[in-house]
Amino acid sequence: MNILDIALKLAPGMLVSIQIFFTTLLLSLPLGLVVAFGRLSKIKVVSYICKIYISIMRGTPLMLQLMVVYFGPYYIFGVSISGSYRVIATVIGFVINYAAYFAEIYRSGIQSMPSGQYEAAKILGYSKSQTFFIIILPQVIKRILPSITNEVITLVKDTSLAFTISVAEMFTMAKALASSTTSMYPFVCAALFYYMFNAIVAFVMDMIEKKLEYYK
Repeated sequence: MNILDIALKLAPGMLVSIQIFFTTLLLSLPLGLVVAFGRLSKIKVVSYICKIYISIMRGTPLMLQLMVVYFGPYYIFGVSISGSYRVIATVIGFVINYAAYFAEIYRSGIQSMPSGQYEAAKILGYSKSQTFFIIILPQVIKRILPSITNEVITLVKDTSLAFTISVAEMFTMAKALASSTTSMYPFVCAALFYYMFNAIVAFVMDMIEKKLEYYK
């Protein structure tokens, strides 16, 4: 079996990995901002809950979180789970995990902004929401983009953890194919896929960063 045949067999797994990646990114980035707002809230209960959530998500393995999300409904509530729930559980696990990391990145970026900018915006008649979304957020995004890039690149590789709950993504299919063919080529193909995917992600993020270089 040549490399092309192996790549074709792994193609469905590639699509699942890509689906997990983009869905996670699409949902976790805005959720992370919401959690960051909660973490910065002056309401102590809200801030404390968000702090505990972030601590749990960052302090426990993603693999364990995936297993809890997938098996939890059955063991805790006695709800039967189907095979179709695997991908949904994977997305839920990834989203709540990465939202916690993005929340801390957002928080550090927001808190790094000089208080003078808020005061100047208030004098100019901006509301709090206008101040944040028009003045503060664009600058925050520019500051945190390198950290966001690192997390996004990690996400590409972390999609392989979906094998924990038997989701047929790239790594799961590569393992099965390597076992049936007694060959290392499926792993080589999988490694090339992850590398190329990360190279594309790094290139896109670098282009975005250059676009945001509106001042030196």
